[in-house]
Amino acid sequence: MKLRRPYKVFRTVALILVVLSLIAPLVWMVAASLKTNVDIYDSEKAFVFSPTLDNYSNVLQQANYIQFIGNSLWVAFAATVLSLVLGVPAAYSMSRFNMKKSALVVLMARVIPGVSLLVPWYYVFSNLQMVGGFTPLILSHMFVSLPLIVYIMMGYFDGLPAELEEAALVDGLTHIGAFRRITLPLSVPGIATAGILSFIFSWNNFMFALVLSGADTKTLPVAIFDFVGYASIDWGGLMAAATVVTLPIMLIALFVQKYVVSGLTAGATKG
Repeated sequence: MKLRRPYKVFRTVALILVVLSLIAPLVWMVAASLKTNVDIYDSEKAFVFSPTLDNYSNVLQQANYIQFIGNSLWVAFAATVLSLVLGVPAAYSMSRFNMKKSALVVLMARVIPGVSLLVPWYYVFSNLQMVGGFTPLILSHMFVSLPLIVYIMMGYFDGLPAELEEAALVDGLTHIGAFRRITLPLSVPGIATAGILSFIFSWNNFMFALVLSGADTKTLPVAIFDFVGYASIDWGGLMAAATVVTLPIMLIALFVQKYVVSGLTAGATKG
């Protein structure tokens, strides 16, 4: 009992410090988005100030952020759907037919830094005169999300009993039919987990969009830098824009966290 109490105190203090280190920047960002630029620089108004929504008005009305929100939604949705369409059958094949070499290639693609692929992507898309459109953005996000989806779904398919598919084959179904009617419905939690993580990645991605997007196809992470000028920085607008980017994905993560955790746990512990 004497040893347990100091451990509990240490655990509580460590937990509080970790939570504060994660929440404090977000709280400061939201608070700064409700201040004028003068108030942001005034240390006396760090906690007590008159909130204003002018920064959000500038973001949503003057900076075409509604269009950028639509761009981010379209790129993230399209990249996620394409990644699932290609990744789920690929993961099933690697899992059921014991394709170890293909799985190794997927793992290598998973650990390769995205920046090492950006230069050849830009060279290819530039020669095809596609830079600035939605296609290179969607494809680049898909190429990076695809190994993640395959990696997650392989673990999930490994945990599903193969006897169900064997029984379906005995009843006259083909491998494709057994996959479509038996395996696919059972793997919905894993697909949801992989899709959510892929969508979050695409929504937050900055590097690919910075290089491959154009003036009309910018996504929200890139559009934030419209508030950074050569001579000055509109901190209020910058914080409001960052809040617009951050809060939607945080709300999505908050509501679906139990599904993500359950999907990852199911894929990791079965088998």
